[in-house]
Amino acid sequence: MEAPRQPTEKKIHIGFRRAMMLIVPYVWKRIRAQVQSVWLIIVYLLLFQALVLRLAVDDALVISAGLVIVILGLTLFLEGLFLGLMSLGEAIGLRLPRKSGITVILAFSFILGVGATFAEPAIGILRMAGSSVLAWEAPLLFLLLNKHADFLVYAVAIGVGIAVMAGMLRFMYNLSLKPFIYVLVGGLVVLSAWAWFDPNLRHVTGLAWDCGAVTTGPVTVPLVLALGVGISRVVSGSPSGGGSGFGVVTLASLLPILAVLILSVFLGSSVPQPMEETFFFGPGNRSSAETLFKNRDAMRAYAFRTASEESQALLFEGGREEMLRELGRMTEDEEARSAVFGSDPEVLRRWAVERGSESQRRAVFGTEEALREAVNRYFRDDVSSLETGDLARSAVAASARAIIPLTIFLLVVLVLVLREKLPRADEVMLGILLAFVGMAFLTVGIELGLARLGNQVGGKLPALFKSVPLEEKRSTVTNFDPGTVVTALTSEGERTSFFFMRQEGENVKTVPYDPACYDEKSGTYTFTPLRGPIFEGWGGFSGILVLLLFAFIMGYGATLAEPALNALAVTVEELTVGTFRKTTLIQAVAVGVGAGIVLGVAKIIWNVPLAWLILPPYVLLLLITALSSEEYVNIGWDSAGVTTGPVTVPLVLAMGLGIGSQVGGIEGFGILAAASVCPILSVLLVGLVVNWKRRRALGGEREPSVPEVVYD
Repeated sequence: MEAPRQPTEKKIHIGFRRAMMLIVPYVWKRIRAQVQSVWLIIVYLLLFQALVLRLAVDDALVISAGLVIVILGLTLFLEGLFLGLMSLGEAIGLRLPRKSGITVILAFSFILGVGATFAEPAIGILRMAGSSVLAWEAPLLFLLLNKHADFLVYAVAIGVGIAVMAGMLRFMYNLSLKPFIYVLVGGLVVLSAWAWFDPNLRHVTGLAWDCGAVTTGPVTVPLVLALGVGISRVVSGSPSGGGSGFGVVTLASLLPILAVLILSVFLGSSVPQPMEETFFFGPGNRSSAETLFKNRDAMRAYAFRTASEESQALLFEGGREEMLRELGRMTEDEEARSAVFGSDPEVLRRWAVERGSESQRRAVFGTEEALREAVNRYFRDDVSSLETGDLARSAVAASARAIIPLTIFLLVVLVLVLREKLPRADEVMLGILLAFVGMAFLTVGIELGLARLGNQVGGKLPALFKSVPLEEKRSTVTNFDPGTVVTALTSEGERTSFFFMRQEGENVKTVPYDPACYDEKSGTYTFTPLRGPIFEGWGGFSGILVLLLFAFIMGYGATLAEPALNALAVTVEELTVGTFRKTTLIQAVAVGVGAGIVLGVAKIIWNVPLAWLILPPYVLLLLITALSSEEYVNIGWDSAGVTTGPVTVPLVLAMGLGIGSQVGGIEGFGILAAASVCPILSVLLVGLVVNWKRRRALGGEREPSVPEVVYD
């Protein structure tokens, strides 16, 4: 008797028009979801700058293009993550416990955590933050963000890797999260308090705690949870059971902080203590200062960009005269110039015009005619050159380093170690391609849009309570005639000097005159307009209150727009049978994030040590955690992770650095750390209230437990 034929798969062919009818609504839905998570905070920042600060957005077209690229990149990246990497992670999670022992599972978990960290878009923001830190004010922080930036990323990655291992142990053995919290938070509180007494470690503490927020991004959380879901289902023996997803986000937030602090302690003995600028570059400190740079030429290049002429001269054995001779030699000697300023001679000339002193300009240009010609050329060329080619190549390379190794690792484990076929191979490969392209777009968009906007708004916000120089509006008047200067009297009888100027397309305006800004040799007058203080009441404190209100609204509004928080709130409401309502959780987290950003901004304005702001809340959290049920501990501690999305992190971090640069702060870290601890506190407090109301409604009976849930 002939065996029955097996049914064969039939491919359905559809035309182009029908395909577009299916694809376009799907793509638009995904793009709309990203627009909904981005538009509120972006519009708020732009309106605040235009209506309150009354300043135009510089490079508005570039920033707008960057924001569009961010939305497109997020759409492609998250869709690719869902189709490709998450599918691989869940497939491995389902098969790994069946075919491997605990040692292999833990090794795989560690490597997965490390690889996912490298693929996080916000990790690159840590590298960009290095340019705002002065080496003599915070040597260890400067070292970590510049010369040893790779070490910093490795430490964060190792911390996440260990966290994923611990998370998988929790999934496999159903361990409580509370002991992990007691040990980790208790250790971090003690270590951070001890670091406060060391000037170098004190400035690193904010960076370390901010690293915890950077790690819980769109790659690490869903990929690790996909693995955990697979392992939990196998362990529970039920396709729907074992859905434990809480806890791993908390561990992935805490362990990187510990890793960065340990790295800082290890490197701290090899760097000098914070000191005055001239002492830092002086001969007596040169050997220890050079450890912060790749070589002596790199140290000289840094001094020319950031330090005073006096400090620059200290790096040359013959002092100021040798420095000037060396600058003159660089105009002819390409090798000497490349070591300090790069191969492009225009970089040296532009530096001399924009930053150099009168003697340094003469050393570079030689004659007054050449100097005048350069001044006219550079200051009349207002169009900033944007190296789009270099930026695109760098973004593609960064995306390749992040996505390709992680993909290869997952494929090798699935195909060679587990000897399983790749499920839905075409769909997975399409997802990996989308993730690769999306991350490249996202990298470009962050640099062009989010980072620029955050730095720009952050740099202008102090104008609410103090005068802020508008460096981007710095102007040079060529062929300046001091005879046009007018003297007037103030109401107090003091003399003030100014002159009238009319720029193209503008009305005549008055410009304050400062004799120190006039270069008689080149006949140029350079001035930088000031803005603020906008609110002068109560000695400028009213402006600070406006800034703190701005910070709260920004944090509150940005959190409400987070799609992951909405998904978490819906799941929690369903599984608590309405006891913990969706709106209650969302409002608790949003208020917590807003309050945290207020604390972070206050820390930067008044240069308050971060330990004073976050250690007391964490000590309080340990007490509240002991009083809370396991279910709400899981919800509360993981709720902070869903607020640090790929848009919020770079924008808030850049804004903090911008504020710090204007108020004289040594560093602008700590906002993300404060924005993470406050929502945990608010959610746990609400959880205590909810539990109390539920016990009272049940007449003192033991309340039913809340099932553990998975969110993405």
